[in-house]
Amino acid sequence: MFQKDRFVEDCREAVKGGQKAVREVVLEAVGDPAGIISELGEPTQAGVFPLYGGTDATVIHFVWAPWMTLLPHNHNMFAVIGIYSGRENNMFWRRLPEGGNGKGGRAGKASGPGIEAAGADSLGTGQVATLGRDIIHSVANPIAKMTSALHVYGGDFFNPPEPRSQWDHESLIEQPWDMDHTRATFRQAEGRYNAGLAAGV
Repeated sequence: MFQKDRFVEDCREAVKGGQKAVREVVLEAVGDPAGIISELGEPTQAGVFPLYGGTDATVIHFVWAPWMTLLPHNHNMFAVIGIYSGRENNMFWRRLPEGGNGKGGRAGKASGPGIEAAGADSLGTGQVATLGRDIIHSVANPIAKMTSALHVYGGDFFNPPEPRSQWDHESLIEQPWDMDHTRATFRQAEGRYNAGLAAGV
């Protein structure tokens, strides 16, 4: 049976062995969706809910509102993502060479598109994705219910030692990563969903 504190300790220990070891811990956890829900509660609110944060690792309970999307971003550390309810679609991006498309982009400079689409993947309940430290991805919940996931990062997600980036959805212009913007995205998506419910949509 899933236990939050045990899961966190298992993840912290697994981080010492690298991404593959963490993946095994997360894969086992999301293989018991009912156990996670029993321990963490039925997801009713979209958001980013830390279970553990430290310089060694970060463990987060993510709950995505229906149809919400999160703009392209990087982590500058490895990530392991396990879905225990719903579906998560990932679009992967790659940086263009410096000056690519005659522009290129770097953190903090609105100098033009600096990434291009490079692939996609869709995760369902019980599935796990592993992202290397240099991966850039955007995330979408494509279904009409909450999607819930456990994320484990190989470092301090909220206070990364190396500055992170995010990219505008439309222009693909690179900007400094902004956690406040991320939290606002979750709040706005939940607000739209609740407004739709209230309107009978």
